[in-house]
Amino acid sequence: MTSILIVDDDEQIRNLISIYLHNDGYRSLQAGSGFEALAVLEKESVDLIILDIMMPKMDGIQACLKIREEREMPIIMLSAKSEDMDKIQGLAAGADDYLSKPFNPLELMARVKSQLRRYKKYNPSAGEQQAVFEIGALKINAQTRQVWSDGNEVRLTPKEFDILELLAKNRGNVLSIQRIYESIWKERYFQSDNTVMVHITKIREKIEPVPKQPIYIKTIWGAGYKI
Repeated sequence: MTSILIVDDDEQIRNLISIYLHNDGYRSLQAGSGFEALAVLEKESVDLIILDIMMPKMDGIQACLKIREEREMPIIMLSAKSEDMDKIQGLAAGADDYLSKPFNPLELMARVKSQLRRYKKYNPSAGEQQAVFEIGALKINAQTRQVWSDGNEVRLTPKEFDILELLAKNRGNVLSIQRIYESIWKERYFQSDNTVMVHITKIREKIEPVPKQPIYIKTIWGAGYKI
């Protein structure tokens, strides 16, 4: 599912945009400041960012410059300012589009879709579904749903494979337990549910040379798991 990060210090605006994103089939993430946005990007895979300029501590221009040091996903700037110089500053910082507040949510959604189409067109790898993942001696074929560890085929249950594939597709990124659960089971996650942990343990028993000392699926304490 395409994930979009909304960065705005106004919670009502974040929630409004989230509603429209969900209605169009997108997954939304929220951050109330530039600092929070950078923290989210360290843990989550994001396809597009909607970024407000006027925020305390770290404004949208500073956040955009910081994001552009490492990431290339589309960024749509939002601002109550409508002067040309503000638009120029936002675009010069690395934004792909600019929308003045107050804005029509339907226009914002149209711009989101346009930026995602353009990004995937000129960055084909961003839109392709990789078929085979090779991580050390671990090989995962997403088309045939087969897994090999050190040359030996491993039999995973459908849910175990789905979790492993999700982690492989987000290689290097930390996925929270909540995100894994809601992506695989398609239902709301509850804090006391240990389903993901149990499945990760079973996957490790099948793919790791030493399950208690995993080299593939790493636990990031307090954050989640990553390959």
